[in-house]
Amino acid sequence: MKVRRMVTAGAAALATCGALGTAPAAAQARSSSTPVWTRQSPAAHPFQRIYPSMAYDAATGNVVLFGGQLGRLTPTDRDTWTWDGTSWTQQQPAVSPVGRYGATMAYDADAGNVVLFGGDRGNAASGTRMPDTTWTWDGTNWTEQATAVHPTPRAYAAMAYDAATGTVVLFGGLGKSRALGDTWTWNGTTWTQQHPAVHPGARTNAAMAYDAATGNVVLFGGYTSKGARADTWTWNGTTWTRQSPATSPPARGEAQMAYDAATGTAVMFGGVGTFGANDLLDDTWTWNGTTWTQPAAGPHSPPRRAQGAMAYDADAGNVVMFGGTGGSFGGPLGSKLPSTWTWG
Repeated sequence: MKVRRMVTAGAAALATCGALGTAPAAAQARSSSTPVWTRQSPAAHPFQRIYPSMAYDAATGNVVLFGGQLGRLTPTDRDTWTWDGTSWTQQQPAVSPVGRYGATMAYDADAGNVVLFGGDRGNAASGTRMPDTTWTWDGTNWTEQATAVHPTPRAYAAMAYDAATGTVVLFGGLGKSRALGDTWTWNGTTWTQQHPAVHPGARTNAAMAYDAATGNVVLFGGYTSKGARADTWTWNGTTWTRQSPATSPPARGEAQMAYDAATGTAVMFGGVGTFGANDLLDDTWTWNGTTWTQPAAGPHSPPRRAQGAMAYDADAGNVVMFGGTGGSFGGPLGSKLPSTWTWG
């Protein structure tokens, strides 16, 4: 069992890029080494699901996973699991958010807790389909935060902790009737809507992570009214800037992305391409702050998937990916994946 560590506001950037105490070399310079994918075989693991929420909890040194859609008969779940680099453990908090999938989650290094917002309850028997509540995880329990101002109800948004500003950044998502293109920040107690003059178009299911090497949040793709996109945007704490990389992944939504502090790059896997449900992808891409590169993923790359979850496990020094769908959308429960993969 890991010993819980204190995380101070001064360690915000370090917690985000995966270390406490001293900055890793990867946060200062990009690495030329190429990791590979490895399938893990833990004795216990979360049940197969799509759209779970996941983030690395630097205060406990574990990756935390919440909820997701299990299947037609049990559309949402409210279970909490932690990954210690080797094993999954189901937690038993006294209080939990209602079951949901497609919620956004990130570690708030300034506050020292994991933040969860929104999500989709599907055909849940009771309650609001898209909650607009904010919850925090302290390593033991969930707490609902009282927020007079907050983003409108949504699911499938993008969220990341911006260490340069000490705030959690949320963008877009699916509202009650349409895709959204608004930007919000969370400072540990309050949500504030930002109004940048330039920003990505309204979209759902974009991939987003904080790039510690440049001090910017990077966003890729997602679904707009015109379908899957292949655009790259960065957030510097004040405004969004569209990037023009020499090389870019094909258009997609529902991909998984996290910042790999060991190599100093953001890594993205899979998603759904321009042809919809029949275009599930199995490619790996890395962002070095200027352009995208498709590295050799090793002899045992994960099979094609979308709608999974990814986070950087700072204690293990690798990216961990769980769940998602590997079959057709709306397909049987067997199309949902219970596998755990690491990149590193």
